[in-house]
Amino acid sequence: MVRVETPLSYIAKRWTPSMRTAKRAALSAVVMSVFIIVTGGAVRLTGSGLGCDTWPKCTDDSLFATPEQGLHGAIEFGNRMLTYVLSAAVGWAIIAARSLKPRRRGLTRIAWLQFWIVMGNAVIGGITVWAGLNPWSVAGHFMLANGLLTVAVLTWVRIGEGDGAPRPRAPLPVRRLAWALVATTVVLIALGTTVTGSGKHAGDSSDVPRMPWDWSAAAHVHAVAAWVVCALALAMWFALRVVDAPVDTRARARDLLFVLVAQGGIGYVQYFNDVPEILVGLHMLGSSLMWIAVLRLLLSLRERPAAGAPVPAPASGQQQEHAPAV
Repeated sequence: MVRVETPLSYIAKRWTPSMRTAKRAALSAVVMSVFIIVTGGAVRLTGSGLGCDTWPKCTDDSLFATPEQGLHGAIEFGNRMLTYVLSAAVGWAIIAARSLKPRRRGLTRIAWLQFWIVMGNAVIGGITVWAGLNPWSVAGHFMLANGLLTVAVLTWVRIGEGDGAPRPRAPLPVRRLAWALVATTVVLIALGTTVTGSGKHAGDSSDVPRMPWDWSAAAHVHAVAAWVVCALALAMWFALRVVDAPVDTRARARDLLFVLVAQGGIGYVQYFNDVPEILVGLHMLGSSLMWIAVLRLLLSLRERPAAGAPVPAPASGQQQEHAPAV
């Protein structure tokens, strides 16, 4: 039986990226994941969500935006084209991960997951257009974009690690607190979609359906969740200092607090100023940066040595402790 060589295996045989190059490739996917979230928000905030009125073509008769569709068509079509730039960044990350030596199958699978999420979200984006910007499909589109960001960050971090079993760098109660912070942040982001789904920026000037509740009430619930996230982040920062966690982990907790303060400030300013488009866009950027900060804090609570590396004796208070690891 003749084994057919794939393009990826062909490249991997002839190219071995440096660790620096591989991390840059993974970071490019992270940056583009954030960028596509922000530009997707810009499409909605400029009322260009139906600038292209069908999918995958822009109109029934044209694959591209036409002059008759004006600026809205150009904005929506331009955002669609950015998917190809995102795909290129993800492709570079996949190639770099696959080409590392020795071959790291687990890392390559994580990198490939980014591609499938991009493809899936493109389909959901098309369904969103067909559904006339139904707020539930818009929310799903946004949440899956954050799923892509999650996997992109995980790929970026994992490239710089080994493939051995994860070792905890903090006691079990602290790690459980970190998972509680992650779960609460997911709820916060999801609640944010209920605010935008019922708010004034529907994505198009036509009669777009909205979620069936009061926007102000949804904003208040979202704010309560934000305060819970802030409390958990502050508790994490304090707990890491008490247990004398590694310096880099404490720095991650500090960075998260800075992002939360900025994000909360933007949120309150936009609420009391009739949610101007520019502040909503900045708030979406802040949401992505907040999620990255939460993920990096979680991932800094464990380390993955090279496979087969000797296991050091556990630190005091960490014997026989187990918690979810990634």
